[in-house]
Amino acid sequence: MVTLDDLRRLAVARSVFRPTTLKRALDRLGFVQADPIRAPARAQDLILRLRVKNYHAGDLERLYPKLDIEEDFFVVYGFVTKRIHALMHPRANVGVPAEGSEPWPAARKKRARVLLEFVQERGTAHPREVDRHFAHGTVRNYWGGSSNATTHLLAAMHYRGLLRVAQRERGVRVYAAQRHGAEPANTAERLARVDALVDAAARIYAPLPGPCLDDLVRRLRFAVPQWQSELTNALKRAKQRLSHARVDGVDWYWPAKEDLGRFEGPDGVRFLTPFDPVVWDRDRFELLWGWKYRFEAYTPASKRKLGYYAMPLLWRDRVVGWANLSVQNRMLRSEFGYVESRSPRDRSFKGELEAELDRMRVFLSLNGEAKSSCEGRW
Repeated sequence: MVTLDDLRRLAVARSVFRPTTLKRALDRLGFVQADPIRAPARAQDLILRLRVKNYHAGDLERLYPKLDIEEDFFVVYGFVTKRIHALMHPRANVGVPAEGSEPWPAARKKRARVLLEFVQERGTAHPREVDRHFAHGTVRNYWGGSSNATTHLLAAMHYRGLLRVAQRERGVRVYAAQRHGAEPANTAERLARVDALVDAAARIYAPLPGPCLDDLVRRLRFAVPQWQSELTNALKRAKQRLSHARVDGVDWYWPAKEDLGRFEGPDGVRFLTPFDPVVWDRDRFELLWGWKYRFEAYTPASKRKLGYYAMPLLWRDRVVGWANLSVQNRMLRSEFGYVESRSPRDRSFKGELEAELDRMRVFLSLNGEAKSSCEGRW
């Protein structure tokens, strides 16, 4: 009989695997979510530091041109392997997710065609260079503010698959022209691609309770807007294909034929970014660990309960609290809170926590001792 303890162990052990090379870690994950907030580093770097030997903040951006990956939308925006990327493209005549699914008007198609020719002539193009040449002005962005029209159009062309991110310069995307393989030759091939994408998403975020699996598959509308109508039936097929158990009245799903007994949770302490696969789905998080975790970066400071960028604190195969980390004067400062109002009673916990702080300091290329406050309240 499958228990909640089995599912907790599976959730952690499947995702927080033994550190390996960057390429192998990316191949195993398939997708790494990106986020620009640095607290104390970007989400993509914090995700990879747990899974890649000798990883340092910024390595992904620095090595990106040599890696077999692409920046793109999957269930959210991030870095995806070429194998998964090929399943999603070519995308149909649609706008970026924030703009809706309406086809482009003729005038925008013309601007995109001219802009694509410009990029093709130069090989790669920085948005600043493009804007100097075309001077497109500004547009209203998704958040209600003003965005550079050139940057906006480049992003839309990237989403559609006309362009790819060739590299970044100080965080800014530098684009190149993109070519994709042929569209599926028939219905069977199209459905096979959709099923493969569902399986890829399930591998990253499993085990998943039924409602969370439903939401995950719906999010694939960002990956394949051209096949959005196929996702309802794809979900039905997935529930027949995946392994399944009912635990405490909840249906759970994970990749077929995986033996739960072979998974062993990691030892020690790990800090997890709010976007880590282990904690990404907040409803699953609450079912597995029995408390509500919330990302509060966009919550007014006076209303925060955990902190601006509270990082779930993993102790073996349990999330027992959270850490707020910051860098001041090249020193790592940390504050901790615990679900049970104090740190775990296990005598080895303090030493493991200090070891994780040491690893974080090396990852951030910092010197000196970490300054911390190791006790906190729920």
